[in-house]
Amino acid sequence: MKKRNLAILGSTGSIGTQALEVVSEHAELFEVYALTAHHRVELLAQQARRYRPEVVVVADERKYPQLRDALRDLPIKVWAGPKALAEVVTLEPIDLVLTAMVGYAGLRPTIEAIRAGKAIALANKETLVVAGEWITALAAAHQTPLLPVDSEHSAIFQCLAGEHNNPIEKIWLTASGGPFRGWGKEKLTSVTRAQALKHPNWTMGAKVTIDSSTLMNKGFEMIEAKWLFGLRPEQIRILVHPQSLVHSMVEFGDGAVMAQLGLPDMKLPIRYAFSYPQRLETKGERLDFYKYNTLTFEEPDTENFRNLAFAFEAVGKGGNMPCILNAANEIAVAAFLREETGFLQMSDIIEQTLQKTSYLPHPTFEDYEATDAEARKIASELI
Repeated sequence: MKKRNLAILGSTGSIGTQALEVVSEHAELFEVYALTAHHRVELLAQQARRYRPEVVVVADERKYPQLRDALRDLPIKVWAGPKALAEVVTLEPIDLVLTAMVGYAGLRPTIEAIRAGKAIALANKETLVVAGEWITALAAAHQTPLLPVDSEHSAIFQCLAGEHNNPIEKIWLTASGGPFRGWGKEKLTSVTRAQALKHPNWTMGAKVTIDSSTLMNKGFEMIEAKWLFGLRPEQIRILVHPQSLVHSMVEFGDGAVMAQLGLPDMKLPIRYAFSYPQRLETKGERLDFYKYNTLTFEEPDTENFRNLAFAFEAVGKGGNMPCILNAANEIAVAAFLREETGFLQMSDIIEQTLQKTSYLPHPTFEDYEATDAEARKIASELI
C-alpha cells in the first residue's frame, strides 16, 4: 500500500484525535499533511508539534495570533479562517481528506476537496443531510470516492463489498437507544445537560452525544445512508440495539442478511476508510462471543423521541427540508448545551422551524446557504 498524505479536518474533536491515533499506529502508511480545528488552539498546537504537518488551520480567525506564536519555532504554515479551510484541502500532495468537522461548517471544505479530486473519508454526516443530492452528483462528476466513517455506514459499506449489483431490499441501521431508552415523557421533561452527555456505549463530542440522546443522530444517519447507498427512505429501517455490537445490516432481495459486528471502537471504521480496500491488522481487543452472548433488538420510540420522525418527514418531502432540519437542530442543541432550553423543547424548536422556514423543492447551492441562515434565525428567535 502506497503511503498516503492526509488532511484531517476537525483534528481536535473525538474523531480527529482517534484518527491521529490510527496514524501513530500505522506511521509507515500515513503522513499528516494538514490539520484543522475550530478554536482549540492549545491541542492543535500539540498535535502539530507531534505530527509535523505542512499546514495547520484554525477556523476562528481570532485565534490566529495564538496559534502562530505557539508554532513560531517550527517550519509549519499557519492559516486561519473559513476561506483557508476551503483552500487547504485542495493542496496537491493530499491524497485523502477526513472531514471530521461538526455540523454545517463541514460542507464547504468537503465540496472543495471533491472538486480537487481528493478521496473523502466522510465523518461529517451533515454534509449529506444538508445537500445530499447535490454532493453525491458532484462526487460522481469528479469520480471522487466517498468513504463512510460513521460506524453504521462503514458497516453497510463493508456488508456490500463484493455484492456489486445484487438488489438491496432494505438496510437496518442500528442505534444504541441512547441514555434515555425506555423513558417516558414525564421523565424526559427533567433531563439535564449532564445526563444527556453520558452515552452508554460510545465516547463522542458533545453535539453528537446530544443528537444520539434525542435520536436525531439516527435520523441524520438515515438521510446520509439514503444518499451514500442510493436508497429510498422506506428501504431504511432503524433498529434499537442497546449492546452496540451489530453496527448495521443489509438485507438482500433473496432474504439473506449480512451484518458487521465489532466492539464499539471508532478506530475500526476510521482505519478501514484510510486503508480501503485493504484491512490493516491491529492488536486491539476482539469481540468475545462467550462474553457478549446476548444481542437484543427493538423498535425505536418515535412518540417520545420525535426527532427521528422529523428526519423521515424531511427526507420524504425533500428539497431544502433536511437543510432546515439540520440548522434548527444545531441551534437547539447549542441552546440545550448552554442550558437555555429543555430536552423536550429541542424537538419543539425543530418542529416549528420546519413549519416556518421557506420550502424550496429544487434548491441550488446558494439556496442551501440562504435556507441555513433563515432557519437558524427562526430557531434562535423561538429560543
